[in-house]
Amino acid sequence: MKYQRSSALFDEAYQYIPGGVNSPVRAFKSVGGVPVFMKSAKGAYLTDADDNTYIDYINSWGPAILGHTHPEVLEELKIQAEKGFSFGAPTELETEIAKFITQSVPNVDQIRMVSSGTEACMSAVRLARGFTGKDKIVKFEGCYHGHSDSFLIKAGSGAATFGNPNSPGVTAGTAKDTLLARYNDFEQVQDLFRHHHGEIAAVIIEPVAGNMGCVLPENEFLQKLRTICDENGALLIFDEVMTGFRLAFGGAQELYNVKADLVTYGKVIGGGLPVGAFAGRNEIMDHLAPKGGVYQAGTLSGNPLAMRAGLKTLQLIKSDENFFQNLAKTTETLDFEIGKILNGKGIAHKINRKGSMMSVFFHINRVSNFDEAQRANHSLFNNFFHQLLKNGIYLPPSGYETYFISDAIKDREIDMTLEAVRKFEYS
Repeated sequence: MKYQRSSALFDEAYQYIPGGVNSPVRAFKSVGGVPVFMKSAKGAYLTDADDNTYIDYINSWGPAILGHTHPEVLEELKIQAEKGFSFGAPTELETEIAKFITQSVPNVDQIRMVSSGTEACMSAVRLARGFTGKDKIVKFEGCYHGHSDSFLIKAGSGAATFGNPNSPGVTAGTAKDTLLARYNDFEQVQDLFRHHHGEIAAVIIEPVAGNMGCVLPENEFLQKLRTICDENGALLIFDEVMTGFRLAFGGAQELYNVKADLVTYGKVIGGGLPVGAFAGRNEIMDHLAPKGGVYQAGTLSGNPLAMRAGLKTLQLIKSDENFFQNLAKTTETLDFEIGKILNGKGIAHKINRKGSMMSVFFHINRVSNFDEAQRANHSLFNNFFHQLLKNGIYLPPSGYETYFISDAIKDREIDMTLEAVRKFEYS
């Protein structure tokens, strides 16, 4: 494939946009090379500025669960665009999608719409602190909850990609209120609660991590977090920006039968448009302004284009009783067949998978936390990424990211993907 146009566009962007991109992982700094500039997408495919096409395993980092530009979602956007893009005033659409979500998700009475996952997680933590009257939070190494200061303490994903997990600009005062534990290490969590007794407002976690690659909770880890939060008067926050309406209609709460106190959403609930949300029980959400004293606001929150696209996406998912089963089956097939090919080539690897999320780690051992994810062979991943890219497969450009499988990926796309993996030359 040729990338002359992408290369020229990146050179131009570099003059006007920091690093040439508006989100760091897009720069390909982890995998090397020139980032691919996209110009269109449809179904399972992306088309770049040089007219190369790719089967997409990023899917806008999760939102395009139905595939790109689904015709029914597109039609809803056209209808709303004729009516108006934004009003700065309440709309009936906001209530419709709020009602739809709260009636579909366990342990959620009210939901507040925002414009990004970062904003949702930042607001959920502020609400937890306001509700409990405590300052400290517990987060897990390798979990990424957006770029709010409280979370950029040895974060995964974009920060890990650069090998510099502690971001400059985060003050020591902010950092002292963020306590770190290793994912899947409950003893560390217990130690934190012992050493900071009565000070912890909340534990926030990706119930299935997607920002150190796909990493699953083990040994009833989520259930144990629920118990220790109850014992210490702390709130349990599930960051379901990735997993919400992707792993199950009720998200990880439904899948693992663990009720969180607050849940954050994004991605799927906007149907591909910028959106975020945080939700919880009445007794907690009633502390939000204008009803309560915890302030949070957003000019474009509940944007009608995002609300209409998101509502139609959720309705389409719910109307197909086999939707999540089919997605999981596609992912399972990719897992099994890719593993078989890599085994045949003698390449040490581990594939983590849950529902429609998966990651290939070039690692001889299991990957259950950030330290283990770091010990994978990332130079081999970079080689794998570029060889598949040249063969029309667009993977996340970092070994610390999960693949997102869409409903548009069918047998033809699976066969083409496996053929690209067969061509992979390991040296």
